[in-house]
Amino acid sequence: MGYAGNLGTIEYDLGIKTLERWLIKPEKTMNISLGIPRERTNDERRVALSPAGVKILTENGIRVTIEKHAGSASHFHDQEYAEAGAEVTDSLHELYSKSNVIVKVSPPQEHETPLLRPEQILISALHLGSIKPSLVKVLLDKKITAMGFEFIQTRDGDLPIVRTLSEIAGSLAIQTAAKYLETGYGGSGILLGGIAGVPPAHITILGAGTVGLFAAQDALGLGARVTVIDKEINRLRRFEAFFNRHIVTAIANEHYIAELARVSDVMIGALSPKQKFIKPIVSEEVVKSMRQGSVIIDVSIDQGTCFETSRHTTHTNPIFVKHGVTHYCVPNIPSAVAKTATFALTNTLLPFIMKLNAHDTINEILWNSHSLRKGTYVFKGYITQKNLAELTSLPYREIDMLLATG
Repeated sequence: MGYAGNLGTIEYDLGIKTLERWLIKPEKTMNISLGIPRERTNDERRVALSPAGVKILTENGIRVTIEKHAGSASHFHDQEYAEAGAEVTDSLHELYSKSNVIVKVSPPQEHETPLLRPEQILISALHLGSIKPSLVKVLLDKKITAMGFEFIQTRDGDLPIVRTLSEIAGSLAIQTAAKYLETGYGGSGILLGGIAGVPPAHITILGAGTVGLFAAQDALGLGARVTVIDKEINRLRRFEAFFNRHIVTAIANEHYIAELARVSDVMIGALSPKQKFIKPIVSEEVVKSMRQGSVIIDVSIDQGTCFETSRHTTHTNPIFVKHGVTHYCVPNIPSAVAKTATFALTNTLLPFIMKLNAHDTINEILWNSHSLRKGTYVFKGYITQKNLAELTSLPYREIDMLLATG
């Protein structure tokens, strides 16, 4: 409900549980100054926003500062950002000092945390599987408002940024598996799709979420045999209906996992995190039973791991072999197609960044945006995501209560 008049918009807000209050929204909006630093970790080649995305922001009155060469690995040039209205700087210190909002792909690194200013807004991935308590403590001490890609959620429960990146990761998982099955990479020498008279590879996908959907779609398109397992029967029913029964499904339990591991050429860990830290469901003993030269792609490694034998790898050194099985455990898989991933990230991030420009204070922004409120994991010196507090043993508060107390 609302009334538009000369004094601004008066809105009655019932958006947060049972809390009720009148909000008087002034015509003046928060003066957003947004900084985009160059990524420096894990062979990260993406940049948070494309030049086209930056142009939309600058045309809407948002000042953008981007670090020199931030888009180079994604094949976006400094000149393109300058033409889009951004200021290009070679000083990371200057970027952080003049920006009240920092948008990046990876969490801040140790050399960046001293540059964070008190009460800045930070938007980035968090990577629960490798989170450092020291980073979280800095965010708490400086009262940063930190929003994580993994947590931003719509009212219907969708995680739009996670979904977009999961689509890319699912497709790349199949391309990667096909490569590492090749003899030259130490694989079993099996063609993913087979040929006439020769059976194709057998791929088992752990998880019937977005990653699993796109992995299954690409695997079937190449002619592979596909089995999808999940703990929720309704998710498996949806997969069977979507693929018109061209896949095999099974409930994720120890028996089926062990049986499938013995006959699979590829196992893909694609468990849907739903904002929770993932624990291994495939034991080391089961991995030992897999065929020599078979391949594990652990897409879930950034939120935990599906396999007991998994450990983090990078794009520079993407694989290791254990018990004769090739393991690919790169947490930022979409970075392998940095340009596509940057376009996709821009498409999903822009609407949320624009919400920052619609209100006068961070409290009003979070009060009026369900998605950003859900996406916030540090606010006013407290952790506001319970699972993160449990992982780090740091204090937790409900964000609704923090907002209600002003």
